[in-house]
Amino acid sequence: MTAKPPLFHFDNSYARELEGFYVAWKGAQVPSPKLVLFNDRLATELGLSPNELKGPTGAAIFAGADSPEGASPLAQVYAGHQFGGFSPQLGDGRALLLGELVDREGIRRDMQLKGSGPTPFSRGGDGKAVIGPVLREYIMGEAMHALAIPTTRALAAVTTGETIFRDGPKPGAVLTRVAASHLRVGTFQYFAARGETEKVRQLADYAISRHDPDLRGAEDKYLKLFRRVVERQASLIAHWVLVGFVHGVMNTDNTTISGETIDYGPCAFIDAYDPAAVFSSIDHGGRYAFGRQPVIAQWNLARLAEAILALIEPDDLDKAVTLAADELARFPDIYGKLWLSGMRSKLGLVKDAEDDQDLIEELLSLMKDQSVDYTVFFRRLAETAEGKADPAAALFENTGAFVTWHNRWLRRLQLEDAQTAGLKDRMNAVNPIYIARNHMVEAALSAAEGGNYDQVEQLLDLLSRPFEERPGFEANALPAPEDFGPYQTFCGT
Repeated sequence: MTAKPPLFHFDNSYARELEGFYVAWKGAQVPSPKLVLFNDRLATELGLSPNELKGPTGAAIFAGADSPEGASPLAQVYAGHQFGGFSPQLGDGRALLLGELVDREGIRRDMQLKGSGPTPFSRGGDGKAVIGPVLREYIMGEAMHALAIPTTRALAAVTTGETIFRDGPKPGAVLTRVAASHLRVGTFQYFAARGETEKVRQLADYAISRHDPDLRGAEDKYLKLFRRVVERQASLIAHWVLVGFVHGVMNTDNTTISGETIDYGPCAFIDAYDPAAVFSSIDHGGRYAFGRQPVIAQWNLARLAEAILALIEPDDLDKAVTLAADELARFPDIYGKLWLSGMRSKLGLVKDAEDDQDLIEELLSLMKDQSVDYTVFFRRLAETAEGKADPAAALFENTGAFVTWHNRWLRRLQLEDAQTAGLKDRMNAVNPIYIARNHMVEAALSAAEGGNYDQVEQLLDLLSRPFEERPGFEANALPAPEDFGPYQTFCGT
């Protein structure tokens, strides 16, 4: 009789190569695991069979109650700066890395459970999650993916049959998260803080093999690794800012080596343009405000540089500091160029012109002063290319100031070779009409807490094609009603 092939073809390099960087562990048993969402498209990318995983067997695996064949469940250890204060040991307090899959494109991906129960790193917590935060991460990750922003993604969401207390009784749940890896700045910080330079080296070599294999033979491979991480983070933050995304908890343990967005807790998309926008309930000082994200990213990268200095120039620390500082100093320029290029695209501009930065800053100043919705504005602006400012001007109380800017923009467009007829399509291809609006997400999560997942599924479908206008969904393209807010999100998983 032919043996049935395994559900997952794991190849667990982290468990195999990095002993001492984790604790082998198992998920908690749960009374009644039930699959409520499954990402068929992602499963297919990973070479999995959706049909085989949608039944009770898959539900038990995704709840953490059963370990599939070939899995090596483990809790990773890391440290981190949280709101500027260093915690020397954090680690996966409510997560387990089940293992790694090599997808159909040959890319290695982690499969991790979030909310699967306590681990040695839980620090007194129960290690569990509830349905709202699990679905928030599912929704936000898929929304970001559809916007072509590097991100972790959700493969599945299950309820566990438990009641978990988070500001009252809530349905227990577990998320299955897929990532390029779960290597963080904080992973390097953990071993550097303990003076374990050889483990820092081992981790860096692993990161290079996994994310930058072309650097393996380079003499200055550790400096070049740092350069790559700087570039990836600069690109990621530029992507965030261009679509109005606020992460909310940019701690070093949430800063990935891969350049993916990770951990969608207190996160949100802005409505009205505001660099000071904060949505995290615990960010009282605005450390991680929308407009501060590039500064914080560079600060986090400085912490990575400190952790690997001994690898860059083992015999000359001063030289290592200089080399790392030079790479770090490139961040603002890399970010600035990517952001400026992205803003030009949002305005329908193809060529570079000397005054573009000033044109953009004047616009953003007007939007901030008059609380103009960031996402709606750019879609409305695309309708005004023929010279009529009315669709976008209606968003401004002081229409005169906007009309003056609009005329300046029209003059700038005359420098372009592209025909005005194609301008609207060009702009709409980069400016989403649908984002994960905070009020829509909250409405969907509230319904899901009562057992109705229809709104979540509808929202996921809408966000899967964020640039495509759909009849009947006009309300989904509008800001929150005036009686919604002030909006706060919480670390709930």
